[in-house]
Amino acid sequence: MATHPYELMYLVQPSADEERLTAIKDRLESTITTLGGKVEKVVPPMRRRLAYELGRHREGQYGVLEFQLPADQARELDRTIRLTEDLLRYIVVRRDE
Repeated sequence: MATHPYELMYLVQPSADEERLTAIKDRLESTITTLGGKVEKVVPPMRRRLAYELGRHREGQYGVLEFQLPADQARELDRTIRLTEDLLRYIVVRRDE
């Protein structure tokens, strides 16, 4: 099965501690590998000031995952991400090869 390169950028609420951030990152990584993908690069969450207020938050913690995933599994990954608590926003984009 052909895989495609993707990038997931996610925003976690600023009150999340290091343990919670690690749990979120690990859950995302394990979901990708369970769906037949391969994580290539992980950028750990960094605290950043937001351009605009988002649900009472002026800051957030951004994390990025670059990975390969079969195209037919992208919808299942999106469903799993949507069910992850503590995520304020996320976006999955297909990278150019």
